[in-house]
Amino acid sequence: MFKSINKVIKVYIYWDIVINSAWGLLGPVFAIFIVQKIAVGNLALGAEIAGFASLFYWMTKAILQIPIGHYLDRNHGEKDDFLFFVLGTFLTGLVPFGYLVSSLPWHLYVFQIIHAVGMSMVIPSSYAIFIRHIDKGREALECGIDSTFLGIGVGITGAIGGLMVASFGFQAIFILAGLFTIISGFLLFLIRKDMALTVSPLHEIPPSWPF
Repeated sequence: MFKSINKVIKVYIYWDIVINSAWGLLGPVFAIFIVQKIAVGNLALGAEIAGFASLFYWMTKAILQIPIGHYLDRNHGEKDDFLFFVLGTFLTGLVPFGYLVSSLPWHLYVFQIIHAVGMSMVIPSSYAIFIRHIDKGREALECGIDSTFLGIGVGITGAIGGLMVASFGFQAIFILAGLFTIISGFLLFLIRKDMALTVSPLHEIPPSWPF
């Protein structure tokens, strides 16, 4: 299945599996962490903190993604896309280590904002690279492969994360999530030389366009 997929898309899929599996460790237990460690057992306060943590993340990401995407489109070539892709991944990898030292709500909010900045760099740049390099005629299949293996990874690590917290506490999953996110960033260097210096528009108006 993977033999017929080009190198850039293969590495993208590996990156996607690793980074999302890393964060899959946190998914099922993050709210419990907030209640136990940040809200110190106060369920109502924990729910409030979780809500604001989500707000800070999604609002920051929503505000930044469009200007970053616009900036990347104005610079021809994929070198800037690759740079944002790598730096955003590494920045995201620092966030779980930040959770390790978080004890107050504002600590969590700061790291949620940092996470959002990292992913605001990752999403436009990674999608642009994926779209440009996807094999023609196999677009749906390769998107399906990416989503399938990502889902398997996240599902497995979600279960592992719950077991690890029960056995070793939150520190273990934060360290593993950070390490594997950083490892996913290093995977991207496998395609550094495959980034194009110039790119052409993906969608051109046909010569016979009537308007």
